[in-house]
Amino acid sequence: MNTTGLKNDNIVALVDCNNFYVSCERVFNPKLNNKPVAVLSNNDGCIVSRSQEIKDLKIPMGAPGFKYEGLIKKHGGTLLSSNYALYADMSSRVMEVLALFSPEVEIYSIDEAFLGLNGFKNRDLENFGKKIKRTVFQWTGIPVSVGISQTKTLAKVANHFAKRYSAFQGSLCLLDDERITKALAKTPVSEVWGIGRQYDKFLRQHKIETALQLRDAEDKFIEHYLTSVGLKTVLELRGYACIDLDEAPANKKSIVTSRSFGKQVSSLNDLQEAISEYVTRAAEKLRKQKSVAGLLMVFLSTNRFKEGPQYNNSLSTTLFPPTAYTPELIKTALNLLDDLYLPGFEFKKAGVMLADIIPEKDVPLSFMDTNYLDDKRKKLMEAMDKLNRTYGQDTLFYASSGIKKDWKMKRAKLSPHYTTHWNDLPKVK
Repeated sequence: MNTTGLKNDNIVALVDCNNFYVSCERVFNPKLNNKPVAVLSNNDGCIVSRSQEIKDLKIPMGAPGFKYEGLIKKHGGTLLSSNYALYADMSSRVMEVLALFSPEVEIYSIDEAFLGLNGFKNRDLENFGKKIKRTVFQWTGIPVSVGISQTKTLAKVANHFAKRYSAFQGSLCLLDDERITKALAKTPVSEVWGIGRQYDKFLRQHKIETALQLRDAEDKFIEHYLTSVGLKTVLELRGYACIDLDEAPANKKSIVTSRSFGKQVSSLNDLQEAISEYVTRAAEKLRKQKSVAGLLMVFLSTNRFKEGPQYNNSLSTTLFPPTAYTPELIKTALNLLDDLYLPGFEFKKAGVMLADIIPEKDVPLSFMDTNYLDDKRKKLMEAMDKLNRTYGQDTLFYASSGIKKDWKMKRAKLSPHYTTHWNDLPKVK
């Protein structure tokens, strides 16, 4: 297999927050420590985050919350609704701490980040990983596990063991060939980063059941049966860095904001409020990446699992000049909704999509239309975004988004917004 130009002396760390949603809840509510705690998905549906105590009860990820609520309460546990504002804020705090340990940081997900450690080769990296773990916990209250190795894929393997075996104290460094081989021999091929369910099934049919067997498979087999992603995975297991750190992720080419309603919605007024709020959220994301959109789509759908007539449809329109001005986007979206709406149906979901996204600096000039970037509208959006970042989401909001919002997704077990709402700040008695 061709390895020309690939590095085999790379060092990368993966820092992964343990049971992240549950850990965020425990930071501000210590009564949840050492008790079964699970966080539910949208509309209090399925379990999406589990404490170790929930795992010990053999409750699977993705299980319906109502099915296990009795068992959890019997063991003194708690079910909670997803508090996304809290989790996003805590994630930002964790990532800020990690940036102090390396100039190269790739935020991989809300609870994971890769750190480039090529300049740290002469350090005791296992203890360095433990220092990262201690600092993150001391400064944020979030427990993390650290895996260090030559490639991202091997760092994932190291993190897997650091998280599951207490003897490693939350940090494992796999740079020695013998340790890497032992770790790969104990790693099921299904646990390898980049190996999905179908790959796992295929590889097992060919007697490849561990990460070590995959690493040592014949080149002809790998090149013939695996895709380019599979080839990179094998090379990474062999210690060649094929997947670089992505310190500045590319801007999104499209932005979709959508939610299932907490109850069936049939009135046009409720749909108008929902669409207005979804446009507001999408436009905030658009401005955050300093972009504008050239296309807006609105879509509606009924509950396909419910008997009776179904209606699923969408309408879109071009935006010229491209814009990120929320009032204009709301007005356009509501006009589309008027054409899209059919009375007599009960809708389960609605949403908006912004597409044809380009950077602000690339907006085409127009002699006929004034671009929002060139007048007070841009300053208005900047002021509004700043106020909402400083004082909490929807400190300022558009009246078209409604006040009561009875259509919003069900979150009956929602914890306070400890870090993003002044009224929810914890009080010391």
